[in-house]
Amino acid sequence: MTERKPPGVSFESFVDKQIREAAERGEFRNLAGFGKPLDDDNAPYDELWWIKGKMHREGASVLPPSLALRKEAEDAMEAVGRAVSEAQVRRILGEINTRIAAALTRPPAGPPLNLKPFDVDATVARWRSERDGG
Repeated sequence: MTERKPPGVSFESFVDKQIREAAERGEFRNLAGFGKPLDDDNAPYDELWWIKGKMHREGASVLPPSLALRKEAEDAMEAVGRAVSEAQVRRILGEINTRIAAALTRPPAGPPLNLKPFDVDATVARWRSERDGG
């Protein structure tokens, strides 16, 4: 909206005209959040709402490194359950085991890690038996 309001035209009618013309051009069709419900306005006010929203959109974590690694280990096991090949299972476990081994040699900040590297062969055997019907 770079057009200036002409003299003698009320501000309200000028704005209404701008909105109507933008709608006719289709400028409101692909807005973020279109068709989604509005946030709950009964929730208590949170001064940091925009920071939390930004962190959520960016995928940032506020967990201490040790808890974040535990979560990654859980996610890795879920990914193993969805894996379609033994090679994929071994790759997933190899990546998380590398992170766990690094954390065990130099413990991260936060609560105790309480993790040990996964037994790849045992996990692959369990994955195979689940695929074969138990």
